[in-house]
Amino acid sequence: MPPFGLWPVLVMSVPVMLLLLEGIAARNWRAALAAGWGFGFGYFAVSFHWIGFAFLVDAKTYLWMMPFAVGALAGSMAGYWGLAAVAVKLTPWRGLSLIFGFAAALAVAEFLRGRLFTGFPWAAPGLAADGMGALAQTASLTGMTGLSLLIVLWAGLPAIFLRRDWQRRDAAIAACVVLLLPLGWTWGYIRLAGAAAGEVAGVRLRIVQPNIAQDEKWREDNAREIFDKLVALTIRPSATYRRGIADISHVIWPESAVPFLIDESDAARAELRRVLNGKTVLIMGAIRRDPQRKDASGAPLVYNSVLVFDGEANVVAHYDKWRLVPGGEFLPFEWLLEPLGFRKMVTVPGSFAAGPGPVTLPVPGAPEAGVLVCYEAIFPQDLVDSAKRPQWLLNVTNDGWFGNSTGPYQHLAQARMRAIEQGLPVLRAANTGISAIIDAHGRLGASLPLMSENVIDSTLPPAVAPTLYARIGDLALLLLVVLATAAAAVLNGRKK
Repeated sequence: MPPFGLWPVLVMSVPVMLLLLEGIAARNWRAALAAGWGFGFGYFAVSFHWIGFAFLVDAKTYLWMMPFAVGALAGSMAGYWGLAAVAVKLTPWRGLSLIFGFAAALAVAEFLRGRLFTGFPWAAPGLAADGMGALAQTASLTGMTGLSLLIVLWAGLPAIFLRRDWQRRDAAIAACVVLLLPLGWTWGYIRLAGAAAGEVAGVRLRIVQPNIAQDEKWREDNAREIFDKLVALTIRPSATYRRGIADISHVIWPESAVPFLIDESDAARAELRRVLNGKTVLIMGAIRRDPQRKDASGAPLVYNSVLVFDGEANVVAHYDKWRLVPGGEFLPFEWLLEPLGFRKMVTVPGSFAAGPGPVTLPVPGAPEAGVLVCYEAIFPQDLVDSAKRPQWLLNVTNDGWFGNSTGPYQHLAQARMRAIEQGLPVLRAANTGISAIIDAHGRLGASLPLMSENVIDSTLPPAVAPTLYARIGDLALLLLVVLATAAAAVLNGRKK
């Protein structure tokens, strides 16, 4: 996983798993489940270790929960891999058949992992392609999960040569499959070479990265200081915008930018009105309360939202996050866990309410946008409004929970994959980083280092035509699974 990009580790570990699976007594599903679960637990425990940083923000309250939360998450995700191992162990497949079958089964497991029980497709094996250059462009055809199938298939092929009874025919077939890798890379290279840069006329952006420490962010006595810092970064002149705010058409602030209900504050809106000067549009992450909708106790529902202010500081559009973070924005099984002392990480009364789903957001003076709040960017499916395709994606996030860890780098890499899959540019505004401009081919433009305070001044890259994955979605994955499963069956039949 990013930022290390040590993808050869897959080539060393997946064959060992396959040999272990094949060596287990015939059709011993319990041993296969244990092996697959153990393999997955090791993978996810390392991949998810950065989540533990969130429990250090308020260590007195949350530190005791860290091993339970991280361990339970890694263990539950590993369960999908354990079931994939059982699925192939219950077949007669061995050798090359097992490699194809395991790749297909693991892809199905990854598909389910991203959907069941709210889904959490973080650290999909296909993300390894982020460190493999142009090969990542394959995601525009297959999507992330289809790319995971291919990565696991390629990584597992060396297992053929670790078996004592390998045959030349198996080696020849493996070599043909391996050739798909350079072919995919070459196709991606050509795709990138033919991609023009370009920009959307009339859109002059500023992304603000305030770098506010998480333990300072939600203190009410810091509200004035946080607001002033955001405003100061918004209006300051730069080499690109010498007149500061007068040259900027759109400003973007990160997720939950201020620790108060800014749309309900007349004083804050009055100050914004002076800053925006009648023409600059502000798009910001904010906590929003809806007095018209109540929870079971009669309190207004609270949303993790994105607000669009026009030049007069009027809210002209909003988006409400609909994929909420379990344990962060709501507490699963609250009736059971709260009496045991478990708490959600974001300290608003009750839990956040979920929005209605993907919505294409109108933005004055710019093309319509699809919005991804925080970890919504890790989901390849249901990313955009199917009734109205946006022309760019906005990802506002607060990765300050995770400090200087691998988490923000992996988050950025997944946002890049969404750009490749959809053929849409992604603009990323992160509180502590990594804020970035990503074009419609996933190429990283301007970006800000993690744990730094600064702004990005840029134009908006254009969208490209909908990719194959954007048009057919996971039908591409289904085709790959069918092909890999058929190959496993045919290869097994030839050995009889």
